[in-house]
Amino acid sequence: MQVSRSILTRIRPLNAPRCAIAALRHGSRYLPVTARPFYSQGNGGIAINSHPTGGTSDTLIYPEAPTTAHSDLASFLDYARRTGLDTASTTFVGTHFEYMVASALLPFGFCLHRVGGQSDHGIDLLGTWSVPSAVSQPLRVLLQCKASKKPGPHLVRELEGAFVGAPSGWRGSGVLGLLVIDRPATKGMRDAVGRSRWPMGCISCSRIGKVEQILWNRRAEEEGLAGMGVGTRYSSGEEETQHLVLTFKGKQVGVVKSD
Repeated sequence: MQVSRSILTRIRPLNAPRCAIAALRHGSRYLPVTARPFYSQGNGGIAINSHPTGGTSDTLIYPEAPTTAHSDLASFLDYARRTGLDTASTTFVGTHFEYMVASALLPFGFCLHRVGGQSDHGIDLLGTWSVPSAVSQPLRVLLQCKASKKPGPHLVRELEGAFVGAPSGWRGSGVLGLLVIDRPATKGMRDAVGRSRWPMGCISCSRIGKVEQILWNRRAEEEGLAGMGVGTRYSSGEEETQHLVLTFKGKQVGVVKSD
C-alpha cells in the first residue's frame, strides 16, 4: 500500500473550522455540497476556507438521524447525564466515540453527520472532506467507527460491504470509505486496505479525540487524494506536543475560519 511520506515541521496551531453541518437546524436532512471549495496559499502552506464561496452543484440527502435526543458530543453528554446512561455500556462508548471522531476530524477539513440505525450497513458517519486535491467539489466520505474492537483485516472487509449499501449520494466516483479505530492499525489492516479495490483509508483516533494516524490506498488517491500526504507538526506551549497535519504537494494544509 502506498502511504504518504511523513514530514517534520514546526508551524502555528491550526484553527478548527465551523462545520457547515453545525449551521443546520436540528433534524435537517439536507446539506449543500459546494461547487468549488476556496483555497489560498501563503507562508509555505495551503489554507482551506471552512465556508467556501460559490454555488452548489448538488445536494446531499442524509438518512434520518438515529435519534433526536442529541446531535453532537455536548448534547450527547448532557443526555447521558440526564438519563443516567451507563458510561461503560456499549451504547455510551460507541455513540461517544462517533461524536468524538466527528469533532476531531473537523480541523482536517471534514464535515460529518452521525447517521447509524437499522439497515445502515455499519455506516456511522456520512459527510464531505474538503481537500485541495479535489478541486471541483469536496470528496464524499462514509465512515465506520470501531471503538474497543480488536483491529484486524475483518474490519476492512466490513467497510467494503458499506460501499454496497451506501445512500445514493455516496455512490459512484469521488467517494471514499474510512475506517476509524481507537488504536493504530495493525499490519494486517494496512495490508488489507492496500489490497482493496475500493477507495478507502484508515484513521486512528484516541478516546480523547487525538488523531494519531491517517492512511489510505492507491484507489483513494485515484478518487481525489492525489498529491495529498500526512505530516507531523509540533505546537509550542508548556509542553511541546506532536500532531498530525495534512499536506498537499509537500505544503501543509490547514483549515481556517471565515466570518
